[in-house]
Amino acid sequence: MKSADTLNMAEEIVKAVREEYDSLNRLNVLILGKTGVGKSTLINKVFNENLAATGVGKPITKNIRPLSKKGFPLTIYDTPGMELSGQNSVDGLIGEVKKLVQKGVMSGSVDEAIHCVWYCISTPSHRIEPTELYFLKSFLSATTTCSIPVILILTQSYSKKDARALIAEIEKEALGVEKIVPVLAQDYELDEDITVKAFGLEELTEVMYELIPTAVKNTFASVQKASVDIKKREAQAVVAKSAKMAAVTGAVPIPFSDAAILVPEQIAMLAKITAIFGIPLQKAAITTILSGMLGTTGTTIAGRSIVTNIIKLIPGAGSIAGGAISAATASALTAALGEAYIAVMVRIVTGELPLAKLSTSEGRKELAAIFSQSLKKKPFKK
Repeated sequence: MKSADTLNMAEEIVKAVREEYDSLNRLNVLILGKTGVGKSTLINKVFNENLAATGVGKPITKNIRPLSKKGFPLTIYDTPGMELSGQNSVDGLIGEVKKLVQKGVMSGSVDEAIHCVWYCISTPSHRIEPTELYFLKSFLSATTTCSIPVILILTQSYSKKDARALIAEIEKEALGVEKIVPVLAQDYELDEDITVKAFGLEELTEVMYELIPTAVKNTFASVQKASVDIKKREAQAVVAKSAKMAAVTGAVPIPFSDAAILVPEQIAMLAKITAIFGIPLQKAAITTILSGMLGTTGTTIAGRSIVTNIIKLIPGAGSIAGGAISAATASALTAALGEAYIAVMVRIVTGELPLAKLSTSEGRKELAAIFSQSLKKKPFKK
């Protein structure tokens, strides 16, 4: 990294974000279910990339194909056209799926293992067919030693009452799945003036986040788009860790003139947060965000200026300038920057602050206001 005294902060963050994406373990999800149950819609509503439409890979078996995109740490193993029309067909698919799962386990690699299985059943079918019961029981029995969580998803749940009735019927079978989650992946128009609102995606995402291995939780936080809360929790964990590291740096009080020492740690923190929110920000966008937040005319600035501008916005912290930055001060400044940056990322990822608006004067004012308000929520304590 360049000297922290004078650097292009946006350029360094973009570089660090790329490194963060490259370091993420690959998340692998196996999705099973009959044709027409809405698997493609579900995939595209949960994850950032439109994998089901454009990420088609070459089939690895007769019935299984991987969906992935270069540079995106996610592979969906789909089973298109799985009609389960007879025991021979079911046994054949079970064999292929079992081989896929065991291959991942035997590899010993996080990137090769299957981390979660979704089995999709359409709620309007009102029942789970005998062949599907046979498949699920056989699959769960064959993979019981692999410790892979299986989530049964009731798709196209236009009627919550029907979904509850189907859940009750499935629970009688004592299948051993981790969770049954009813989902309506997108709004459904019943009539001209009656629309059933989408639901269940956030619950599905939260359930999966709790079940998958720790090694791929940060990957999932990045690639999923259904739960902003998961992204916030992961990002806040990064801020807490970065604040502790900053405290170590400031264990011996740092003269304010040497405030630039903190900047590399803050850049690493902002890069991790950007990756968690899964926003494909370019240098220009990050420059605009940082300029708007820190009140500068650009981001090729002295590290001291970064700290100075943060201090100006934190009530009770103004007396630091000209003095020394202690461990507590270094930690507080880093935490304040991180939490404020998270607040901005939340606005962007939810669409409240469109990327196209960032370069406008109105957008810059909004960025500055979000940043300032966030810093003032928790008064600084020396």
